[in-house]
Amino acid sequence: MKLCVFQGTFNPIHNAHLRLIRYVSKEYDFDKILVIPAFKPPHKNYNIQMANHRLNMCKAAFENYENVEVLDIEFERNEKSYTYITVCELYKRYEIEGKINFIIGTDAFEYIENWYEADKLKKLVKFIVFEREEKFSALKYNYLKDAGYDFEIQTLPFEDISSSNLRVLIKNGGEVGKYLPLKVKEYIENNDLYKD
Repeated sequence: MKLCVFQGTFNPIHNAHLRLIRYVSKEYDFDKILVIPAFKPPHKNYNIQMANHRLNMCKAAFENYENVEVLDIEFERNEKSYTYITVCELYKRYEIEGKINFIIGTDAFEYIENWYEADKLKKLVKFIVFEREEKFSALKYNYLKDAGYDFEIQTLPFEDISSSNLRVLIKNGGEVGKYLPLKVKEYIENNDLYKD
């Protein structure tokens, strides 16, 4: 199985996330794309009720995507969510052809060496790196290649949507319909999320 992973907090998941998934589905021949919401992000505030909402929003966003599966693998472990541990578990669960591919933005990839067990993780995954506001510097590119990271840069034009900005917009009563899948917007409204 050719497998691709898209992992994140997704608080909330929004249209720029879905755009990446559609692009990867079209440009690559993956059997399955796994969307994995983090249960307890190591460096962010954790709220179990909100974690469940984030998982439900991801399920709502991708319910009509044929080759996309939202996985609650990190919820099963009930501990801090480290990518390396999750990837190791995926290798146990699936018969994987080659390496697991991993979608990531340049903002996160710049600091990949600081991730938990980064030296082990880099042997297990190939990163598909999407450029954000800042272009990926040639210096950093060459450095990470020399350090043994397997990755390629994708130049899909950056779409300036951030979950943190959306939370502020929702709290202030702003209109977010153009940034969110309809079912995610409805879920947020029905559950009165991000109001405080």
